[in-house]
Amino acid sequence: MEYTSLGSTGTKVSKLCLGTWRFGKQTGDVLETDREEAHELLDAAAERGINFIDTANGYGDGDSERWIGEWLDDRDREEYVIASKVYWSQESRFTENLGRKNIRTEIEGTLDRLGTDYLDVYYIHRFDDDTPVEETLRTLNDLVREGKVNHLGASTMAAWKLTKALWKSDVEGLERFEVTQPLYHAAYYEDVSDYLEVCADQDLAVCPYSPLAGGFLTGKYERSGEGVHDVEAPDGSRGSFDEFFDDYYVSERGWDVLDAVRGVADEIDATPAQVALRWLIEREQFTCVPIVGARTVDQLDENLGAVDISLSSDHHDRIDAARAGEQ
Repeated sequence: MEYTSLGSTGTKVSKLCLGTWRFGKQTGDVLETDREEAHELLDAAAERGINFIDTANGYGDGDSERWIGEWLDDRDREEYVIASKVYWSQESRFTENLGRKNIRTEIEGTLDRLGTDYLDVYYIHRFDDDTPVEETLRTLNDLVREGKVNHLGASTMAAWKLTKALWKSDVEGLERFEVTQPLYHAAYYEDVSDYLEVCADQDLAVCPYSPLAGGFLTGKYERSGEGVHDVEAPDGSRGSFDEFFDDYYVSERGWDVLDAVRGVADEIDATPAQVALRWLIEREQFTCVPIVGARTVDQLDENLGAVDISLSSDHHDRIDAARAGEQ
């Protein structure tokens, strides 16, 4: 495993992060990852050198944090970089809230479920338009000062809101966001470009979620007709049971990018998933650590192969040209 600094912080993380949003997640009649499978994935990740684990207070209604906490109980906490999030509530009846009371309540629940007295990264899961940003930032600043959080992070939001929060932190002398977690993958283009420009300018680490477009960029999906959303999805894949898959991840641009990714994969004897992840890891504008949400150890091993390959400038150009095409 290779390691990198998390943005401008001194924290060293593996070049891939294990995402645990599937732990305890119920999608229709499908439980995506149960407790035994979660612990198996955590064991495999640790054995292969992944030290960066991402969760949230709401994943699996708290089961994700609980299962990670159970797993951590037999390990050296200092060997792992643990990130969690706040916005939707697990402890309070006031959901979608980044007020002082809610953040204070939620972090205590998170720390209790994880069985730890601090987080390495604490993200705001979304931006709270109903709470003054200074109140949110001062509360998060206090958590850092108290040793309950090492670094602050921001997930999905408009670029101007991220900029506003960074400016407020600088003006008020408060701890600032050092890590971001946007939806970002090779087939996602204009939607996130402004956000990423802020990250590059401010030297923020980027830890994209859904780096494989919900599995679309693994290459296991095929077109079954002439329409953009005529998709042939293998049984058990996300596209076969997630009603939002087509709207979130399938586009004409996506098919073009997938074709380019497949072509590069064939040339370097890699899989499309490995190429798509490596494309992210090799972003030059900012530190990029993709969050992989593997459902099996075999999938995790395939994803980890991204660390062992490299892409040429021609490979990047071809993928980038496909990204810039039709939506």
